[in-house]
Amino acid sequence: MINLTMKHLRYFEALARHGHFGLAAEACSISQPALSVQMKELEALLGAPLIDRTARRIRLTGLGELLAERAREILRQVDEIEDLARTAHGSLSGRLRLGVIPTVAPYLLPRLIGAFATHFPDLDPRPREAVTGRLIDDLLKGRLDAAIVALPVSEPALEERALFDEEFVLVRPLSEANEPVPAPDTLREMRLLLLEEGHCFRDQALSFCQLTPSVTRELMEGSSLSTLVQMVGAGIGITLIPEMAVPIETRSAMVSVARLSRPRPTRTIGMVWRRSSPLADHLDRVADVVRDVGLEMGADLGGGSGARAGGMAPG
Repeated sequence: MINLTMKHLRYFEALARHGHFGLAAEACSISQPALSVQMKELEALLGAPLIDRTARRIRLTGLGELLAERAREILRQVDEIEDLARTAHGSLSGRLRLGVIPTVAPYLLPRLIGAFATHFPDLDPRPREAVTGRLIDDLLKGRLDAAIVALPVSEPALEERALFDEEFVLVRPLSEANEPVPAPDTLREMRLLLLEEGHCFRDQALSFCQLTPSVTRELMEGSSLSTLVQMVGAGIGITLIPEMAVPIETRSAMVSVARLSRPRPTRTIGMVWRRSSPLADHLDRVADVVRDVGLEMGADLGGGSGARAGGMAPG
């Protein structure tokens, strides 16, 4: 019988995921030589190589690819067994690996962490900021417990719960503060600044402005909402940002903020998790707290014109 351990599998899965000994060792909180020793031990136990070390960046052998896939599934199931044990206590405790998209994380998380401390004092939140595609992939592979994203996601394996709706607002140079707000169909004729590809907010802005992806090469891009707003302040163009970002992103920029004409563009913020997760009932309670924090932020930004309660999304 091969004496494999969970440590072997976790270290190997990290190496397969990162494709680099240094990055994998950092993720596992061990030294690179220690990781190398563990991988050689694993190969000795299996009697076959798992890693092609001749390339500049490590490459898995055929057996290594198969083992990586099995290791991910085994580790996910072990994590779910741990989650089952946690649910037996009746209250949510321990770590919560929560993904958040970049156009929400800087604005929602500070309040949310405080709310978690009040409602779930034994919870250890581990937030991770990434674009939607990365969060969904990590969620499906068991590397996250839940994620706060813009809906819909439309992934059959995930439960979706809509929490609140939020408007987009127009950000223009301060010199244009007294000019009429442009109609939606004229925005595409202006120099529009967008987030780079991979951000769902980019796609939502393109849709509202009735722009197709084929014309985005002519538009200017930024890596964050902060960059976009500062570019607007420099007179480079205009942009759209979610309303929750206004207090932070516009406080040090020479810009003006205006609401667009009705029907105003909005997005639905929700929380998603695996349907098979043993934490499902607890995550529904976590979603309640996220919803309440989002609604409070909307009220602070102008009452009914900000965040509004969302209904249940189709599962």
